Amino acid sequence: MPFIPQIMRRMTIYIHDLPNWPRFQWDYQAISAPLADARHRQGRFVGRMEGLGFQSRTEAVLQSLTEEVLTSSDIEGERLDREQVRSSIARRLGMDIGALAPIDRNVEGVVEMMLDATQHYDTPLTEERLFGWHAALFPTGRSGITRISVGTWRTSTSGPMQVVSGPIGRERVHFEAPGAERLAAEMQAFLAWFNTTNEIDPVLRAAIAHLWFVTIHPFDDGNGRIARAIADMALARSEGTPQRFYSMSSQIRIDRKAYYETLERTQKGNLDITEWLTWFLLCLNRAFAGAETILASVLRSARFWDAHAGDVLNERQRYIVNRLLNGFEGKLTSSKYATLAKCSQDTAARDIDDLSRKGILARDPAGGRSTSYSLIASTTDAFNAIARWVMAHADKHASDGPATPSPKARQARIERIKAIGQELEELARDGHPRLSYANFEAKLHALHELGLFPDERLVSAVAKVSDFD
Repeated sequence: MPFIPQIMRRMTIYIHDLPNWPRFQWDYQAISAPLADARHRQGRFVGRMEGLGFQSRTEAVLQSLTEEVLTSSDIEGERLDREQVRSSIARRLGMDIGALAPIDRNVEGVVEMMLDATQHYDTPLTEERLFGWHAALFPTGRSGITRISVGTWRTSTSGPMQVVSGPIGRERVHFEAPGAERLAAEMQAFLAWFNTTNEIDPVLRAAIAHLWFVTIHPFDDGNGRIARAIADMALARSEGTPQRFYSMSSQIRIDRKAYYETLERTQKGNLDITEWLTWFLLCLNRAFAGAETILASVLRSARFWDAHAGDVLNERQRYIVNRLLNGFEGKLTSSKYATLAKCSQDTAARDIDDLSRKGILARDPAGGRSTSYSLIASTTDAFNAIARWVMAHADKHASDGPATPSPKARQARIERIKAIGQELEELARDGHPRLSYANFEAKLHALHELGLFPDERLVSAVAKVSDFD
């Protein structure tokens, strides 16, 4: 929910108006369980990630930081290009991910802020550092088409800083930040606290820092993103490592409605911030659970490249395969390949054919101009590829054999072939108890007896990428 400067009559008392601001209080007993859970999950998850090999660990960091940058901006309604963000982070971390996408200035700014916050988490947070972050977020000196004060605290020129919703004439004020005349003193107090170690648990400090900063709201725009960067910086301090393996902003985006509602209630309440701390800790726990997806993706990618260590791929092919491994949207066609790899259609076709021969790509059933290809990167992918091939070829091969079958026998053979295809799809489901190479060979033998011989490239791919015992 964006903050915008508006001049409206002040009707509500906010926490920053209270006499004891910012002496926050909370119920230790109420937050002890979610805090203990968060600390346990944090230690366990970070330990697991640290146990990965160097390549897998750096890929996990790249994916996590990419998600953090994308979703922190998306919360504020700004959609960034994923490949630009990924390329910018990779370049700044010295990672080789193949061809790098051209990067817009606004993307570079967000990435620069996030990396400075997390990679230099142990460096004091200062006024000048915050000004640098803010300037990086708004390289043109504008927020949209509106000129704003960049690299300095907001002024009183535009009136009170308020978050407002609703149509003109029926606006609802959700929050009003402290007046501009208070900012220097407010930020001095905040920075002194943030840079001083005390008895407060470091994870709680991240939650408090987020709330405190976003309540002061010192800039004309970008306060939400900077508040989340500060929270990430505090979380990095709590872990003692610059390597980020999860994205808090990804979970905040999912829980965005509750995020804004909890902030509003807290900012309109007293100095007891138990509700906010509880929400933050539960959100952090959900972020750890969500990071399992990143871990699974990283391990999937590592297993894939291990399986294909003996295959020689050119730079274009490696780039496209990595795009597919990292969440490619839509279907891969030769036209998309040519566009992404910046090559001709003929070159794209040769590259795709070579990847298919190596059992890396499988042609999807639809043909003609709509021909698309899927990556075979796991047992599930390989089984699904063969299942699709079987279903697509059942009618065509039902008449194969030494003698032409009767119509009734042919139909029975088609139904049996399709039944085996469905059984392969069933086996492809993650965690299926009967997923084994012996079971696969049994299905393959049954197809051979029916006169159907699946594409050998797909059969070989099963053995290559599968993690059977």
